[in-house]
Amino acid sequence: MTESTLQPETAVFREVIPAGDWWVHEIKKGQTLRILDLEGNQAADTLFFSAADPTERYSADRTIQEQAALYLTTGTKLMSTEGNALLTITADTCGRHDTLGGACSRESNTMRYAHDKECMHACRDSFIRGAQEWNIELTKRDLGPNINFFMNVPVTPDGQLSFADGISAPGRYVEMIAEMDVVCLISNCPQLNNPCNGWNPTPVEVLIF
Repeated sequence: MTESTLQPETAVFREVIPAGDWWVHEIKKGQTLRILDLEGNQAADTLFFSAADPTERYSADRTIQEQAALYLTTGTKLMSTEGNALLTITADTCGRHDTLGGACSRESNTMRYAHDKECMHACRDSFIRGAQEWNIELTKRDLGPNINFFMNVPVTPDGQLSFADGISAPGRYVEMIAEMDVVCLISNCPQLNNPCNGWNPTPVEVLIF
């Protein structure tokens, strides 16, 4: 784990994202984005897009191949579908971030938990609302596999995913520098059905330096 040398009072932008809400914002090349877990174990489902060409977007498979590692932490380059680095993680006080578990949806809630969970708000809904706020035409293809910052999804010996208790804590953060102009789309996960956030969605804060 690596702490940042940046001080919150020097941020040029900061905003708290309420539990279950979405956030979309451009980060310019050379700027640093910090996502801060205010109360601990809150999953921040995140997508990144090239601001110049949103069809170039975060790629989980290219990122895993580039790092030869499943989990994201300090030094990880977040790769695009075109094989370019979107951002590089420069500081991380959590130590593990998931890039396999994906975003919850109303459909997956019914498959994982119960049919009566279909009505519950989910990250896919928030991504759609964020894309509408961004006012850009995105398709299902563009809302692909995302990063789950602060989320703990171990891979079992037989290759299965296990949604486990979180390992983050209040005040932990991840920080990344933009390698190109990017647009960040966050769904601050509203999930109430698994233990990753202790069945209690909480706010996160975003800061740009």
